[in-house]
Amino acid sequence: MSRFGLFVLSIFAVLLGCGSAHAEKRVALVIGNSAYKNVPRLANPVNDAGLVGGMLKKVGFDVVDVKQDLGGAEMRRTLREFGSKSRDADVAVVYYAGHGMEVDGNNYLIPTDALLETDTDVYDEAFPLDRVLVSIESAKQLRLVILDACRDNPFAKTMKRTVASRAIGRGLAKVEPTSPNTMIAFAAKAGSTASDGDSRNSPFAVALSDHLPKPGLDLRKAFGFVRDDVLKTTSYKQEPYVYGSLGGDDVSLVPVKPVAAPGPQANPQDSVRRDYELALQIATREVWTAFLAQYPDGFYASLAKGQLSRIAAEEARAAAADKARQAEEEKARLATERAQKAEQEKAAAAAKAAEDARLAAEKAKQIEEAKAAAAEQRRKEAEASAAKALAEKQAAEKAKADLQAKLAAESAAKQAAAERAVQQPASETQSAAETQKVAALAAPPTSSLSPAELAKSVQSELRRVGCLTSSTDGEWNATSQRSLTQFNKYAGTKFDVKLASIDALDALKAKQGRVCPLICERGFKADGDNCAKITCRAGYRVNDDNECEKVQDKKPIATRDDSKPRDDERKKVESAPAKPQATGQIYCDSRGCRPVQKGCRVEVAIGQVGHREVCN
Repeated sequence: MSRFGLFVLSIFAVLLGCGSAHAEKRVALVIGNSAYKNVPRLANPVNDAGLVGGMLKKVGFDVVDVKQDLGGAEMRRTLREFGSKSRDADVAVVYYAGHGMEVDGNNYLIPTDALLETDTDVYDEAFPLDRVLVSIESAKQLRLVILDACRDNPFAKTMKRTVASRAIGRGLAKVEPTSPNTMIAFAAKAGSTASDGDSRNSPFAVALSDHLPKPGLDLRKAFGFVRDDVLKTTSYKQEPYVYGSLGGDDVSLVPVKPVAAPGPQANPQDSVRRDYELALQIATREVWTAFLAQYPDGFYASLAKGQLSRIAAEEARAAAADKARQAEEEKARLATERAQKAEQEKAAAAAKAAEDARLAAEKAKQIEEAKAAAAEQRRKEAEASAAKALAEKQAAEKAKADLQAKLAAESAAKQAAAERAVQQPASETQSAAETQKVAALAAPPTSSLSPAELAKSVQSELRRVGCLTSSTDGEWNATSQRSLTQFNKYAGTKFDVKLASIDALDALKAKQGRVCPLICERGFKADGDNCAKITCRAGYRVNDDNECEKVQDKKPIATRDDSKPRDDERKKVESAPAKPQATGQIYCDSRGCRPVQKGCRVEVAIGQVGHREVCN
């Protein structure tokens, strides 16, 4: 072996002892969501995640993060952290088992705490498939996403549609990755659902764990074997599907172990080629410099010079990137210092503003308290004044009621004595007079109601039977007396109208309906206890009998030559006796309401309260 070969082998041995600097880095994120809070729990996703995660650890993945039952916040944090881990990886894999759904052609992964009451909630509570692809987009050789999320989605059955045209599909939608060397595998073809099976793991997860770990097996063939196994297990009801494309070379999840280099050949160029291949495995500036020193000319020397140029370009790029990073860090540091200073000034200004606001609020509070105290004092004075006025009014009313009761008792006693004097013999007249005298001196019967309350109760009953139209204020005035007079007329009673009595109240309460008649003007008709306006349809009007009649066409206007016959007719009409005319009024009494007859009218009864119908 040449001296260069010995040199390279020594360097290669040292590097192998310290670990390969250019070994392929593989990372994976495995998520299993079973314990959903707002829909029934799924049985297999957690078990499937454990099976796939164990398989990836067994085949030597550098990082395998297995997460279970992630809510929205935990899922967001997990994807962000895994994006950092896959930044310098060669192979990045994401496996998700749980609920997923398709809305308007986009696929979403659903965390365990999602509610999804309406179709628009998916944008806030679920994670689009593009967010998962972003977390692995920096992987250099292979980006693989495996979705075991094509189950029958219970959220789609209960969520409300805000827009009728928004489509919510069955299963997941077809995808076309835009990044190279990216594959997306579905447990079931787009638009169909997957089965969890009857065992601990789903058929899709079992098939993945059987075929993906095979060393050197191209992924396209591996997923073909997975498809065949799942179709056979599910009686051809579920067909897995893969979207995306890879290059012409075989791409396996588990690489084949390297084979030892063949022994030396008889060809003189074999030693140069073997040294070149050794240098290519280490690929450092020192090794290529040593190779050119040993072989300064020839085909492999040109290749070595090209490798040195590539290394120089990479070093220049790394130096430039390092300078840019340092500049960004310095820029960020200066921005942070300026932000801290600005925040301190802002905090000081906010503290001063808060103190000023506190002082202003304290002053405003004192002013309002003074106003409230003054208002309270005015309220107490007004209440005291009102109470004094009410006491004086009640005393005056009581004195007035006592006087009216005394006068009524004396009048009743005198009337009774006169009647007995006419009917009884002379011998008994004196005894009756004495009895009347005693009755007059006795106190009149009283009621538990005060005079004002009794008057108000009588007024309320008078309003109910249609004899009073004014308000019930408890004042027994001339209006109330006229109303009771009208009631006496139509009810046939003879109560004293000068004061409100218990007997009158009892008689009013005994009446079930209207007593005093309801009188409506022309153009109105009685509707219960109210007068309603008569409305005629188009081409009709209210006539003198308060009925709708058709409007007659206007007659032609007479010319000046016809004035004499018209004047003769007018004089003839004026000299004729007047005919009774209907007034269009409504007359109501205790028997009901009816139109006033032709030739009749409603007049106020002379010397009485109320109205009457008078006919010529």
